[in-house]
Amino acid sequence: MSLAREEIFGPVASILRAKDLDEAIEIIHGNPYGNAGSIFTSSGKWARQFQHDVAVGNVGINIGIVAPMSFFPFGGRKDSFFGVTHGQGRDAIRFFTDPKVVIQRWF
Repeated sequence: MSLAREEIFGPVASILRAKDLDEAIEIIHGNPYGNAGSIFTSSGKWARQFQHDVAVGNVGINIGIVAPMSFFPFGGRKDSFFGVTHGQGRDAIRFFTDPKVVIQRWF
């Protein structure tokens, strides 16, 4: 379905089956979007491999929807628009790098 190939911002989760972890990561990498990806597993090995190999910004391990919270976003003032970085120190470094947020839940 097109639902699994589009980036949807709403209460929708696309679930796709893969024969193994490598195929699952290939499916994710074949999609042009990279907001988030999740894996449900009891294997620490597979969780670590997924966490390090998948090219998404937000990784969920045993979490369906990965939603990190930004309580202190930085934005512009006066002639700048919301989202322009005027951050200092760590905020500026994070903006110009490619960080990955990983949220995990183990039972």
